[in-house]
Amino acid sequence: MSFSHREETRGDRLLDILTDEAAGMRLIVSRLGAELVSIARRDASGNWIGFLYRDNDLAKPERGWANHATVMGYFLHRLKDGRSTYRGQRIEGGTHSFLRTKEWHLDRSLNAGGRLTYAITRNDYTFIEYPLNVSLSLSYELRDEGVHAAFSFENHETQLSAHVAFGLHPGFAAQRFESFKLTMPPGLYRRHLSPDNYLSGETEEIEFDGGEMPFARDNLPGSYILELADVPDRTFVYEDAPRGRTFLLNFGEVPYVTLWSDGGPFLCVEPCWGLTDHHKQRPFEKKEGIQVIPPRGSLHAGFSMSPRLRSSR
Repeated sequence: MSFSHREETRGDRLLDILTDEAAGMRLIVSRLGAELVSIARRDASGNWIGFLYRDNDLAKPERGWANHATVMGYFLHRLKDGRSTYRGQRIEGGTHSFLRTKEWHLDRSLNAGGRLTYAITRNDYTFIEYPLNVSLSLSYELRDEGVHAAFSFENHETQLSAHVAFGLHPGFAAQRFESFKLTMPPGLYRRHLSPDNYLSGETEEIEFDGGEMPFARDNLPGSYILELADVPDRTFVYEDAPRGRTFLLNFGEVPYVTLWSDGGPFLCVEPCWGLTDHHKQRPFEKKEGIQVIPPRGSLHAGFSMSPRLRSSR
C-alpha cells in the first residue's frame, strides 16, 4: 500500500499528515476545526507544491484572511449579530459557527488506507451552541488522484427532527488576485443577494452558457451566493495559469456555491448546504436552505477536489 499517516505537533496544533506516495499527493489536516491546511502534489523534481491559500503556513498573517479551508456548521455563515433562536431557544455562534473552534477527534476505527475521519459529538459543544444531540463525522479521502470530502450527520434525538447547515470554505491559491480563472458549467443559477453579508430576500436568475465566471472581481469581498437551480453537470474548474495549478471541483451533490475573496491572492469556492441569515432574521429552523434530519435519521453529503500540476504525472 502506498498510503502513510503520521502525526505532527506544531506550536499548539496537532496535525495529521496523510500521503499517497504512488500518486504523489499529500494532505495536512489540523485537528483544530478539522481544517485542511495543505493539499499538495509532488512536481517532477520531487518537491511538494501546495494548492491552498497559505498552504501549510500556520503563522498568523499581518493582514487579510488567515485560514485555508474552514469547516462551516451547524450554523453556516453568519447568525445575525451572532445569535438566533432555534425552536424558541437562544443559540449563539461566530462567523461560521462553532465547528471551526473545536478540537475534533480522529476516529481511528474509520480510518483505512487513504482516509482520515474526524468526529464531533454532543460532548463537544454546549447547549447554547446547539441544543440537540447531533453528531458529525467528516472524512477526507485520497482517491482517484483527488480529495473527497464527506459529511455524515446522525440525529440521536428520538422525537425531534434536527436542522443543520454546513459546508467547506476552501481558499485556492493564486499568484495574484488578478491571475486566477474560474470556469463555471452551463445552466440556470439563482443568485441570492446579500448586502452586508445577510440575505435581502432578493434573487437574480442567471442563464449561463458556461465559461469564465460572469462576475466582477471587485465585488468578491461581498460574496456571490449561487443556488445551482438547474445545473446538470456541476464541475467547476479553478486555474492559476502563471503557477500551472488547476483544481477540478465536482459539486454533483452541492445545492449552493459561494464565491469570495478579500482581494488577496486566492479565491474561495465554497460548497454549501444552507445560507446566511436574512437581514430580517428568521428562526434557525426557517433559514434559507436549511437541511432537515428526521428523528434517529442521518444525512450524508460530499464533494471532490482534484488538484493538477502542469507537470504532474
